[in-house]
This record gives sequence, structure tokens and C-alpha cells, in this order.
Amino acid sequence: MDLRIKRVYEKPEESDGFRILTDRLWPRGISKEKAALDLWEKAIAPSPELRKWFGHEPEKFEEFRRKYRDELEENPETERLISLVKAELAKGPVTLLFGAKDKEHNQTVVLQEFLQEKGSAS
Repeated sequence: MDLRIKRVYEKPEESDGFRILTDRLWPRGISKEKAALDLWEKAIAPSPELRKWFGHEPEKFEEFRRKYRDELEENPETERLISLVKAELAKGPVTLLFGAKDKEHNQTVVLQEFLQEKGSAS
């Protein structure tokens, strides 16, 4: 099974498989056609308060990771997403998309780890 992450601004490829945008806000400067999404999963994104607190500051990432994982554990949408990702991974790759410039310190990195731990991907 193949659970990937990628910036939504990168060119969509067939090898991306099922494409899920994980941002709460629509990424600036990209059309829905260019994003080539299968699903926009804004309900699973970090809360507005957590997103604003983090501000994509790498020195806050470890604490952000803990807080976002707590939000995921408490989010009623999480189980549905886990099931959906498992089902899509049975068919092929799933790519989690994000808009942040920093590819290492963003919510999608945390979400990918979380889903892998929950058995959605191996």
C-alpha cells in the first residue's frame, strides 16, 4: 500500500492515485481543475486556532504534532477518513495534498504518520 504526500501546487500525475486535499483553506492561486482532487477533506485539518498558533514555524513543529494528533483522536471525522483511505489504498496509491511551502513541517506529514499507525497504510 502506498500513502504519499505532495504539495497541491506540484503537477498531478496518474501515479498519485486518489488525491485528497488536507487543508482547511483552499490553496491560493490554484484552480480546482489544476488541483485535480478526488476529495477535499477540510474537516480533518487542524483547527483554525492550532493552525494560527503554529504559523508554519519549524521550532513549534513537535508541539504542533502532539496537539494535532490529539485533535485527530477527538475528531468524529477521523474514523471515516481512516476507512476511506484503507478502501482507496486497496485499489492503488493515495496522495495527501497540502499547500504549505515547507514539505517537512506541515499537518499532512503528521496525518500521514497518524494514518500509517492506525493501519490505513503500511
